[in-house]
Amino acid sequence: MSNQNVDQNEIAKFEALASRWWDPTSEFRPLHDINPLRLNYIDERAPLAGRKALDVGCGGGLLSEGMAQRGARVTGIDMGEAPLAVARLHGMESGIEVDYRQITIEELVNDPEHAGQYDVVTCLEMLEHVPDPASVVRACAAMLKPGGHLFVSTINRNPKSFLFAIVGAEYVLRLLPRGTHEWRKFIRPSEMSDHLRHAGLEVRELTGMTYNPITKVYRLGRDVDVNYLMHAMDTHEEIDPS
Repeated sequence: MSNQNVDQNEIAKFEALASRWWDPTSEFRPLHDINPLRLNYIDERAPLAGRKALDVGCGGGLLSEGMAQRGARVTGIDMGEAPLAVARLHGMESGIEVDYRQITIEELVNDPEHAGQYDVVTCLEMLEHVPDPASVVRACAAMLKPGGHLFVSTINRNPKSFLFAIVGAEYVLRLLPRGTHEWRKFIRPSEMSDHLRHAGLEVRELTGMTYNPITKVYRLGRDVDVNYLMHAMDTHEEIDPS
């Protein structure tokens, strides 16, 4: 375990909350609120029907199930045993099939049955919780087929994000449990772009996500000061098997 790109304290945070993952009134309400936005963002840029998708840091399976509902063949990976147990149980209740595995992306990339086999890889709200996000990005890139799509999302690192994502979200509005995030682990879009380019991917789009505390509505737009999503692609041409 010592050489894995895993922060056990971060795993423990989500382990403790796992039973409430699918409760839309729980600490995971923000994930429930933004999940339709995330799904639509992905599906519009890489239509999911018939695609093979990998959800890195899948937690309790909100995004994984959503992508499967839209016709993707989904593998979800996470290092939290309790969230994965919740994901599997919810999948049995919903009848939505997802292949869940307790493994890091760096380990999975060494499996030839998975490396280079995915049309879509997602890594959302996860990179700010690992010691080495660049390592995760490189491994995600290595999972893509030629022409595949990678979607990442995280939180910008600046004074505004400290005020909004930590003080506001965790202490004032109490949208998230205190201690969910550490500001020093947030990632600037320029840093994320560097990680993606060094992994051999081409950045296609940067999109912000904002929250209105009065209307309690999340929206996608140009403001990337706090939350943002990034779409990148493998630009190698897909080989025609014929």
